[in-house]
Amino acid sequence: MRLWLSDDERRPDPAPARADGRKAVVAGTLGWVVALVACLVFREPLESAGLGWFIGAAITGIAIGLIGLAVVQVIRRRADQSSERSTD
Repeated sequence: MRLWLSDDERRPDPAPARADGRKAVVAGTLGWVVALVACLVFREPLESAGLGWFIGAAITGIAIGLIGLAVVQVIRRRADQSSERSTD
């Protein structure tokens, strides 16, 4: 078994897989929304146990998810624009 191949012996790299990151970001954000609702329903027991910060964590998760969705959308638009330019 050889651990190193010269450049002329290597097979070409495969094309990158195109994935839709929006679905993953939306699913994660919806998970944080569910967590926030649960925290609001059980607010008193959480606060009495010293876990009132869970509400802030859920709100932060939702905010990061929305930012992530915007970032993924921008990346997707740029990739679509660059693929349109390369086919023209």
